[in-house]
Amino acid sequence: MVRSFEIKVPCSSANIGPGYDVLGIGLSMYLTIDCTIDSANIDSISYNNNCIIEYTKDSEGYESVPLEADKNLITKTALYVLRCNNIRSFPTGTKLTINNPIPLGRGLGSSGAAVVAGVMLGSEVGQLDFDKQRMLDFCLMIERHPDNISAAMMGGFVGSFLRDLSPAEVERREIPLSEVFSDLSSGGEDTGLSPPLPPQDIGRHLKYQWNEKIKCVAIIPNFEVSTADSRGVLPKAYTTNDVVFNLQRLSILTTALTLDPPNPDLIYPAMQDRLHQPYRKTLIPGLPQILQSVTPKTHKGLLGICLSGAGPTILALATENFDDIAAEIINEFKKKNIECDWKLLTLADDGATIIRK
Repeated sequence: MVRSFEIKVPCSSANIGPGYDVLGIGLSMYLTIDCTIDSANIDSISYNNNCIIEYTKDSEGYESVPLEADKNLITKTALYVLRCNNIRSFPTGTKLTINNPIPLGRGLGSSGAAVVAGVMLGSEVGQLDFDKQRMLDFCLMIERHPDNISAAMMGGFVGSFLRDLSPAEVERREIPLSEVFSDLSSGGEDTGLSPPLPPQDIGRHLKYQWNEKIKCVAIIPNFEVSTADSRGVLPKAYTTNDVVFNLQRLSILTTALTLDPPNPDLIYPAMQDRLHQPYRKTLIPGLPQILQSVTPKTHKGLLGICLSGAGPTILALATENFDDIAAEIINEFKKKNIECDWKLLTLADDGATIIRK
């Protein structure tokens, strides 16, 4: 019997102004996987974990992405899900065609989308029939920041947090990360043969309303910022004033983005931040100038502006004048000899989906 299906996972923007490690938005640029499982496909029997992987030529990282199932982020994640459920490898004859337009290392949730896609792939090829909440548990065992993951899986405008785990849950939560996920190929045949199931309901999330008139202008510079670097520049402690500054604005922003008409006098100041953007300016040339020079007073239609995730992508929320807003930010980057692309994105409200063919 031949089985085929398509997995579709949106990119995401996290942090959203004052919502550091809290807020995320699923956006309309999608990682897709076309999967066919045909046991008559002899070619895959001797292939890595019974799985053949190919990427479309216009995918990000096409020439460098690993094509071995125990090294590729998507399929490593799927293997983790399968092995948690006593399935050693992919079904014989598994073939994946992946299209990934999400820029790598640019603050648009490329790794989060890959993890979500991998968990959904594992659930589907293993016929495990997990719902999204259970799949989210597996995702959060791998990617410990729920803002991107929740937005990519659930879609829309999402707030999230990790709940406190019990001592027994804490003891076993690291096993998949260290034993299975780091590199399946390096630990021998029995590595991660039966990793423990994740605890139930690791994360909590809530989908907020969103005014559909608000679009997202993503300006994407042509360089990457690593997660390690972006975390490394942050302080170990914050002042009470800075924490309160963000909390006050966060309390306003989640409702301000639902109001009609959108109010730039409310949204723009509510998107200010003191917890991560001021410290990441050393990694992103021109960031202070961009955040200060593009305002609702200088650009009609602009509502707010912030780093997307850890950057370097800039996210501008606007209702009109998208080309001019993007051009201004691109010009600021050009002053630092940095070229950019830009995309006009809308909310991916359904989040990640599977279509069975």
